[in-house]
Amino acid sequence: MSDERPVGTAEDPDLPRARAGDADAFTRLVAPLRRELHAHCYRMLASTHDAEDALQDGLLRAWTALGGFDGRSSLRTWLYSVVTHACLDAARRRGRRATPVDLGPASDHAVVDSAPRTDVAWLEPYPDALLADAAVEQREAVELAFVAACQHLPGNQRAALLLFEVLGFSAAEIAQMMRTSRASVNSALQRARAVLARKVPDRTQQRTLRELDDARLRAVVAGFAEALERRDPDGLVALLTDDVTWTMPPLPHWYRGLPAVADWARRVPLGSCGSWRHLPTWANGQPALACYLWDDAAGSHRGWAVNVLALRGDRIAAITSFLGNEQVTAFGLPAALP
Repeated sequence: MSDERPVGTAEDPDLPRARAGDADAFTRLVAPLRRELHAHCYRMLASTHDAEDALQDGLLRAWTALGGFDGRSSLRTWLYSVVTHACLDAARRRGRRATPVDLGPASDHAVVDSAPRTDVAWLEPYPDALLADAAVEQREAVELAFVAACQHLPGNQRAALLLFEVLGFSAAEIAQMMRTSRASVNSALQRARAVLARKVPDRTQQRTLRELDDARLRAVVAGFAEALERRDPDGLVALLTDDVTWTMPPLPHWYRGLPAVADWARRVPLGSCGSWRHLPTWANGQPALACYLWDDAAGSHRGWAVNVLALRGDRIAAITSFLGNEQVTAFGLPAALP
């Protein structure tokens, strides 16, 4: 007979064991919640690395304080409270994560000698493999536009919005979790929604992808890769919207509109760069490509960037190129292709 008791309830034998100091029992208690807690940390911090650190910090705090868990809320609610405070502490130490759009206006022509900005904490992509079976609403809340917009919110507003809109906690629960009043939570929600209304597109990528034929989606992604590999500027431009943007953190310069994006593409990835190869992947609930650039010294194509695509209809409206071999390997993809 299968055991269908809810994990972490008073009936769960691992709860008293964990309270008594059984680390293995605590690990079993939190295991079913680990993925969703990690995604919450990413939404809060816009970095997979910071998310992992905050989750570890939060779980350590929870393990240390488990004796004080009185069971008046569910273990899930209590863990979200502890982990959220770990994220708020991390956000205060690090500051908000930025995109090139946050740093200044778009360039109207290619800047070929741009140096990486190492003094900026950049937003990072999130591998879809970490989302597992997340609900549509939770996938929408890791889309790049949403995560980037959340970084413009103060920590308390960001936490309240994510806990309410994404995770479904009530204002009363959030007030208890945040150690504040329900009125303060409602005020934070109102302010946060006003900011996101200005910064997040009306149509989510999840909705666009649901309405797009799978074959057409594959053709757009493959066409983007083929245009780069064949050095075909016309083929690339044909896939883009008129107001397309291309950003490349950690490079500070970015481009908006077909003339500027086409100039960048012709002069750099299709011009001065070497041979390209690509592997398809998914990031932030969006189609993506791991890009590999030929390296003469290595005698192979080395991982160069993860390109995350945002679509409008069947055209590419935004390209975000997260540069660095470490970005590619973070997706479980090889560092090089023969």
